[in-house]
Amino acid sequence: MADTVNILSGGAAQGLVRGLAEAFKAKTGFAIEGEFGAVGVMADRLRTGTPADLVILTHALLARLAEEKLVIPSSIADIGRVETALAVRSRDPKVTVKTETDLREVLRSADAIFVPDTKASTAGQHVAKVLDQLGIAYEVASRLKIFPNGATAMRELAASVAQRPIGCTQATEIIATDGIVLSGALPPGCELVTMYIAGVTARAAHPKEAAALIALLAGADQSELRQRVGFAG
Repeated sequence: MADTVNILSGGAAQGLVRGLAEAFKAKTGFAIEGEFGAVGVMADRLRTGTPADLVILTHALLARLAEEKLVIPSSIADIGRVETALAVRSRDPKVTVKTETDLREVLRSADAIFVPDTKASTAGQHVAKVLDQLGIAYEVASRLKIFPNGATAMRELAASVAQRPIGCTQATEIIATDGIVLSGALPPGCELVTMYIAGVTARAAHPKEAAALIALLAGADQSELRQRVGFAG
């Protein structure tokens, strides 16, 4: 479509992009289309030639893409920070996790643990690291339910028929999913806060509109929306 800005983005930003789609259309006349998923997968999509006007990824990945001359360095802007957090089904009691010991016991008592890709997603990689850190990776391996991205993992958690399921992914993906609730951040020593940044791609078909979308996503007047969908600022 001629009047469409195409985006490749980590799943953490999906709720924010959707929340601004109407305002962006009113301002520019352009709709927003694109893919949302594990950040590593989205970076590889750009590398292999998937058309995109802008990308929203982690700082490290976007810096790498700029070095590879796939993203215009001068266009890069911070969008906001997102915590990796725990989720439970809406009908289940929230869990209280204040220490590493609490987290270890919560994960050991869960009969299903829903997480995004443990190799390509930010939250999934962190979950794998934390399980190793807690010394329970082998013990809970058979209960890990791994999905391509956090949004899919959280939808599957909402639909789970397990007795004591729990999920772990980016807070924005938890908030955006019906049927589950945010149950709290990970405790000190296990926490992760990820900065997401955006940049116009070197092969953008609509660089002006892509830059306008980044300005909208990062703008001070959208701070309330960013907080509402789960960005910490």
